[in-house]
Amino acid sequence: MTTTPEARTAQLAAIEESGWGRPFRLVQPRNLAFWVYLLGVGGGALAVVRYFGPGAHFYRPALTGGVLLFGLYLVPWLLLLRHQNRYTAQPATLLAAAFAWGGLAATFWIALPANTALLEIWTKLGSTAFASDWAAGLTAPINEEFGKALGLALLIGLAPRLVRGAYDGFIIGAFIGLGFQVFEDVLYVYNGAAQTFGTDQLGSSFQIFVFRGVAGIVSHALFSAIFCAGLMWVLGRTPGERNVPRGVLTMLAAMVFHFAWDDMAGLSGGIGAVAVVLPFAIAALELITLFYVLRHAARQERTWIRQLLQPEADAGVLDPALLGAVSGLRKDRKAFRKLVHGRRRARHLLEGASDLARELARSRGSETGEVAHARAELLRLRGGGQVPM
Repeated sequence: MTTTPEARTAQLAAIEESGWGRPFRLVQPRNLAFWVYLLGVGGGALAVVRYFGPGAHFYRPALTGGVLLFGLYLVPWLLLLRHQNRYTAQPATLLAAAFAWGGLAATFWIALPANTALLEIWTKLGSTAFASDWAAGLTAPINEEFGKALGLALLIGLAPRLVRGAYDGFIIGAFIGLGFQVFEDVLYVYNGAAQTFGTDQLGSSFQIFVFRGVAGIVSHALFSAIFCAGLMWVLGRTPGERNVPRGVLTMLAAMVFHFAWDDMAGLSGGIGAVAVVLPFAIAALELITLFYVLRHAARQERTWIRQLLQPEADAGVLDPALLGAVSGLRKDRKAFRKLVHGRRRARHLLEGASDLARELARSRGSETGEVAHARAELLRLRGGGQVPM
């Protein structure tokens, strides 16, 4: 069976619209977005030195413990996000730039000074009790979410052909939020050691690691993924994807979750039973929202990868079940695993199809040695030989 001209046209359109396979170049001296990015990350790095420098020697055990513990904490997060970054995957260099913005610029250049100033304003406007219960939730969702989203806006300016849809915003936002989360956690470790005047620094670091690590499952990475997906729906950079009401509501949802997490004590009203149940209820609602946003954000990417691989399916390289699984939802992949009678075999076939899609995107739909190799490898995994003609 041979591919149709319509399928070939749709394939080339999907490659062009998605921007998949294009390289990312951070250093762009003629691009204003590069200089703003450099100012933010550089200013954040300078703030790190100023903040930690004076006490770095005395609190070295706490800092070392915090960096090592939260460095290890990064590993499962990166594996999870790598798994999610499967539709029209973003380059690692772009995601590293997003992480750096979240960790340095959003945390130390924007949030730290802005939060300090706004918290003082809330204390002056209300009572000390009011500030204790509500100031954090009225401050952080504004300064931190928009500060992190500024990184997404700058990356759009640096890579307008790569950062196109809500799914891109979701993945990039997650990396920005993860950077913010890890650097903020190290900051908490340092502050915790300072508050106890340097006593039991390693024990204090481990306690903060456990608490912040568990809470981090539904913290900044989640907030930013939801917020940045909403921002991309508002911007509507992909034809037909713009949805301002959905985007605004999604951004507000992220800010409400952030507010609720920071002002848990005020929301519980000092009632012990409520204080125990409320975090679990909010976390459950956050995760439901996260999966809802992810499913809708990835809709365009699933269409693109299906269009990209359709000519290969027409030629017999992929069968309909594999095409549906690689471009489908979790239920489609689960059904495919049952069909091929094995999780391992299904994983290899899905990886092979994804590799072929990636090489086709990199070659802009042309026939190259890499494309031919990926196609031959997929046929080998399927147990086939030559491509049917």
